[in-house]
Amino acid sequence: MLRWVERFLLDLAAAAIVALGLLITASVLLRITLNSGIPDTVVMVAELMVAAIILPLAATIAARANIVVEVLSQHFPGRVQDCLVILGGVIGLLALLPLLWAGYREAASAIESGGFFFGQLNLPKWPGRVLFLFGLIVCWVRLLVQVVADMRTFARGERIDTETGTNYMQEEA
Repeated sequence: MLRWVERFLLDLAAAAIVALGLLITASVLLRITLNSGIPDTVVMVAELMVAAIILPLAATIAARANIVVEVLSQHFPGRVQDCLVILGGVIGLLALLPLLWAGYREAASAIESGGFFFGQLNLPKWPGRVLFLFGLIVCWVRLLVQVVADMRTFARGERIDTETGTNYMQEEA
């Protein structure tokens, strides 16, 4: 189930990137040709960028494609490296908690107040806030699942495989 949600969010992020490209292209072409534009383009671009950045985070974690610095840690013994992987995951879980809290407060506030962006279209604020929160929740859950799996692997005395992660393209084949 979690992989399906991650794949869905990854597809939504890809759609957001395509929509960003189309929106910006259309807006520029309209400005050049008709001295006009798409109303509230800046707001839509900002909201789509949030989706493009936040939604694929869980898939990034599942693929172990997040940025790591191995300048020093690659010289440590294997068990120490595994401890650092687990420690990094736990720190990541703790670091996401304030973001989750802030995201919850923003989403709840936008829904309760019925807030909207000032502009010609009066676009509501809640969809972007809810997407941000949902993307972070799925990211946090994926990281938790990964940390627990890494702890179990470590407890069995096996090495944690940080080189390979979930490969979505191979799963579909």
